[in-house]
Amino acid sequence: MSISQYIKEIGRGKEGARSLNSEQAHDLMSQVLDGKVTDLELGAFAMAMRIKGETVEETAGFLQAAVARCQPIATTQPAVVLPSYNGARKLPNLTPLLALLLAQEDVPVLVHGMPEDPGRVTTAEIFHDLGLPVARNSSDVSAAWQRREPVYIRTDLLCPPLARLLDARWTIGLRNSGHTIAKLLDPCAAGTALRVVNFTHPEYGTMLTEFLQHTVGNAMLMRGTEGEPVADPRRLPKLDVFIDGFLRSDLSVPAHDGVLRELPVLPRTFDAATTAMYIQSVISGEKPAPAPLTQQVACLCAALAALAHAHPQEKSA
Repeated sequence: MSISQYIKEIGRGKEGARSLNSEQAHDLMSQVLDGKVTDLELGAFAMAMRIKGETVEETAGFLQAAVARCQPIATTQPAVVLPSYNGARKLPNLTPLLALLLAQEDVPVLVHGMPEDPGRVTTAEIFHDLGLPVARNSSDVSAAWQRREPVYIRTDLLCPPLARLLDARWTIGLRNSGHTIAKLLDPCAAGTALRVVNFTHPEYGTMLTEFLQHTVGNAMLMRGTEGEPVADPRRLPKLDVFIDGFLRSDLSVPAHDGVLRELPVLPRTFDAATTAMYIQSVISGEKPAPAPLTQQVACLCAALAALAHAHPQEKSA
């Protein structure tokens, strides 16, 4: 079946385009991920959605299709999932530091992302320089968690068809709906993980709030640091915690307002090797962790406790 009927709906421009319901979106993305569309159709789909923007129902349908084609990850206690798809351009990429700080609190952490991005420093590169485990399957993930280590898995191993969609960026020249899906992807069994969902543009924050409510999601929603799911080390962003789709004000943390009295000492360059050395110095206690990251860790730990209380059967499964 062609996706041309869907392109007719979503490809009428920003003002004239019609949105798809979740079932239509699921069918469209299933065909895209299964390679049943031509390159011309794929480009038309990517550009149409780029102009129109995804709705809550479309995002839900797209994500459902991706999860169905994802390698499942088994969990024995609530875990944190860190989708890492942007890397560093100006600041050090501290997603690996967040993962290590959580692991020190005995939290299972799964990081997934694309290993390479020209012009950016990816989390995969820093994991490599730190000697942290890179998984190929669920067994590798479980083994790392048993050692109390955070673990990274490449998107092309976690969800190969999604990685192919993400790679279309290098042909088309723009990100596509696959990147929205990737930042929401949770390969763990329903109710057993807490995603850190980040956004850059405020309108996406509004849409993602509605999405988490609509899909009864468990997540920390925050403005990312250069698109990464880690708090800006200089100033804490607002951390909104959702448990079963409900915004929990008692667990959420407001953004830091006012004048900063002290800035963290960060490395002067943000290449992978320098960032890894800095992260190691923090983990060893030689240097203090940036306060926003310690606050993010505390917030996530409290949210995980609430999640375990809400889903006691998953914790003991």
